[in-house]
Amino acid sequence: MPKNIPFVDLKLQHQPLKSELENSIQEVLERGDFILGQAVEKFESSFATACGVENAIGVACGTDAIALGLQACGIGAGDEVILPANTFIATLIGVLYAGATPVLVDCHAETALIDWEAAQKAVTSKTKAILPVHLYGQMVAPSELKDFAQANNLIIFEDAAQAHLAEREGYCAGSVGTAAAFSFYPSKNLGCFGNGGIVITSDPEVASKMRTLRNYGAPRKYVHEEVGTNSRLDTIQAAVLNVKLPYLEGWNSDRNQAAQQYDNLLSPMEEKGITPIKNVSGSGHIYHLYVIRVTDKSPINRDTLKEKLTVAGISVGIHYPIPCHLQPAYQNLGYKQGDFPNSETLSEQILSLPMYPVISEEQIHQVAETISQIIN
Repeated sequence: MPKNIPFVDLKLQHQPLKSELENSIQEVLERGDFILGQAVEKFESSFATACGVENAIGVACGTDAIALGLQACGIGAGDEVILPANTFIATLIGVLYAGATPVLVDCHAETALIDWEAAQKAVTSKTKAILPVHLYGQMVAPSELKDFAQANNLIIFEDAAQAHLAEREGYCAGSVGTAAAFSFYPSKNLGCFGNGGIVITSDPEVASKMRTLRNYGAPRKYVHEEVGTNSRLDTIQAAVLNVKLPYLEGWNSDRNQAAQQYDNLLSPMEEKGITPIKNVSGSGHIYHLYVIRVTDKSPINRDTLKEKLTVAGISVGIHYPIPCHLQPAYQNLGYKQGDFPNSETLSEQILSLPMYPVISEEQIHQVAETISQIIN
């Protein structure tokens, strides 16, 4: 009898690390350095090195990493920031929290990544930054990103929340622009045991301002030179991340191999409308999510497929069912249905299949066979 398949299995992934994780947390308890402690400093240094940059500054969550990171880059009121409509709402919220004006643009239908032609049309005299999203674990092309930024004299601030150690064209995610934001939400490729985020940069001034902004705007105790906030990566979360970071490269490789298995098994179903989001990065795609499109060629729509897979015991997700510009809370931005057709179509077609480093070939076969049975 087929077994239920979870969307993510953190328990199975963490089991081999149990003693390492317990020991690392216990060390923090014994030291008592719960705020900006030794483990935070160690993780910041290790993560910066892994990403190929000079500095990493841990914060409370990925949303803060975007908001404070943009502020540290000098972006604020009166500045426009271009970003894709097809992203998690935190990208948009980060721009708003920085005090800047978000300018949304459409994505490519096949890759779900930002459309450069649409972005070029959105540039105005107020545009200060481009905020590309390395979505689902696949990087935006660094060459195209750098060319676009240079041609328009823009700061590059990368949203790498789903792209821990993703690679493309010889670049590591987060190393292309002035700075980048990551999230360590538990289900990320590198996740902690709660909320956490980080900003990475090779610009010493940006790094210095980030450290000040995250700590009440104080470069030293009780001296508040910036209008900052309280957003610091907890020492216990950093301790967890220190244990997991050495395994990240292997886990990413496992995800990529799992995706290749999915690709092979699903390829005969393309004529029935089952089309994976296109990988144009090869082994550099780290597959935070494995996303398929249920196109018009399919005998059933996405929602029906999702429902039938759930009934069959296979957990799936939708990332994301409502594009940013159609979210009820942000109608004041002035966008409407039809503004970004690719993003809107994808929101109705996409389905995320189970994906995690320890997913087995048997489980992948079960998912593919179940999809085949449903659409046939």
